[in-house]
Amino acid sequence: MADYILSCSSTADMCEQWFEDRNVKYLCFHFFLADEEFPDDLGKSMPYKKFYNSMVEGAMTKTSQPNADEYKNYFESFLKEGKDVIHLTLSSGISGAFNSAKIAQSMCEEEYPDRKIYVIDSLAASGGFGLLIDMMADLRDNGMNIDDLAKWAEDNKKKLNHWFFTSDLTYLIRGGRVSKTSGFIGNMLNICPLLNVDFEGKLIARAKIRTKKKVIQATADKIIELAENGKDYDGKIFINHADCYEDAKAVADILEANLPKLNGKVLINYIGTTIGAHTGPGTVACFFYGAERVD
Repeated sequence: MADYILSCSSTADMCEQWFEDRNVKYLCFHFFLADEEFPDDLGKSMPYKKFYNSMVEGAMTKTSQPNADEYKNYFESFLKEGKDVIHLTLSSGISGAFNSAKIAQSMCEEEYPDRKIYVIDSLAASGGFGLLIDMMADLRDNGMNIDDLAKWAEDNKKKLNHWFFTSDLTYLIRGGRVSKTSGFIGNMLNICPLLNVDFEGKLIARAKIRTKKKVIQATADKIIELAENGKDYDGKIFINHADCYEDAKAVADILEANLPKLNGKVLINYIGTTIGAHTGPGTVACFFYGAERVD
């Protein structure tokens, strides 16, 4: 058993059982639904289906990351027990969580000089964040020490690929990622943009594809193209969805049929409330280990 804590935030969008099984600790983000605040606690305080239904009905959402004091208190809960900590944050390309966690790290290092605290910018989000932590949990369980694991994460985090699409541009328009004019035309023409997370951890639109059926196939094709070893890919694939399970399953079915060496079935989870507040319902996001992100 490792003598350190492997940690992330709820924005890794994995289920409670996964965190327990993998022995990974997490800190909750916060979100607001119609001006009422909730913890992003893996769907316990707000069931995901209810959350997305509220968005469809017009409820406004916003999110809030943990502040430096929250991070400090969280880290201290482990440091006081004599444990070292390696914590991965949500991508700095979409959140200020990394900066808050680094401030807390500095405060804790002054008070606990004998303990090790690593804070790493994952450059990832949702299930991509989760897949990176999953791989790190494997390495920890196989005996890797905290220093080597921190180095591995820094060296390999850009190999976690994120490709996703949405069938409703409303929420990308609201967040300023798509202009109102382009979004209106896109919705009228049934355009489903294909996006990814770039090497800086930012969301980038890569293609405009008409119809959901075509974007599902295009997403699967992109994964097969970029996955490590192509059709001989033997790693895991995680897919998260914003209350559109059938669309996620359609992508998973194509991948499982074309990647015979896949490590188990594609794991499908919800997109959690923090990420989902920005993507909106109708989003499917796919995560795998492959070509390093360079642009």
